[in-house]
Amino acid sequence: MMLESVAVVALFLVLGGIVLIFIDRWFQNPQIHEEKEISYQKSFAIGFFQCMALIPGVSRSAATIIGGMSQKLSRKLAAEFSFFLAVPTMFAASLYKLYKGYHLITIADVEILIIGNVVAFLVGMVAIKFFIKFLTKYGFKVFGYYRIILGITLLILMYLGVDLKIN
Repeated sequence: MMLESVAVVALFLVLGGIVLIFIDRWFQNPQIHEEKEISYQKSFAIGFFQCMALIPGVSRSAATIIGGMSQKLSRKLAAEFSFFLAVPTMFAASLYKLYKGYHLITIADVEILIIGNVVAFLVGMVAIKFFIKFLTKYGFKVFGYYRIILGITLLILMYLGVDLKIN
């Protein structure tokens, strides 16, 4: 099954890495630099790129950033939009998980969940700010090389017979 295949993950890590190495060359002339300039059509197109993250090994944020840059967004704006797009996706996933296990949740769990979400939000904002600064200054190549190295490492481990399982 594709969702449980380490080979699929490794392959898409490598392919995604190659795309990230060349993305700045492919999309050199951004025309949209402010969020108010993003049309509904462009937002919808970027959302379709997010759907590619259903493939194991495809990064949701990388897919939406690539989608944003393909729609003429600047590197910085594409990264920001990618993180904004994550909010409803993660919110819906969290609600679904809560719904599936609602009968197991206590009041103490809800308090911990609220505190955890607030802390995660604050840490996330700091991390996003750092990430966007890094991307603006250095681009995507570092992430591309990282993905390629990780994908090749997984393929080598598989070839050597190491039992790698995805849970």
